[in-house]
Amino acid sequence: MTEWLEKLLHVGSTTELLWVIFGLAAQLMFTARFLLQWIASERARDSVMPVAFWYFSLAGGVMLLAYALYRADPVFILGQALGVVIYARNLWLIYAKRRREA
Repeated sequence: MTEWLEKLLHVGSTTELLWVIFGLAAQLMFTARFLLQWIASERARDSVMPVAFWYFSLAGGVMLLAYALYRADPVFILGQALGVVIYARNLWLIYAKRRREA
């Protein structure tokens, strides 16, 4: 049943197919952050960075890092690992500022 999809995505097993589907979902999550930021900026008529941008970044980054680890791609792992740290730090800074202001 999944043979045509495995062939289309150039994978040789159901496990590989599931990881590629996961990787595609991760990339969609990561891309959604740009769409979110664009829509928020258009609505505000100003360049804005909603907090949700960082959540989408973190979720997409963690998912892509998991995919990169599965694929054992050191370049991809390094790129995603650094991003995950940066996205988490931005969320930490946002909530630390909110606590100080409360």
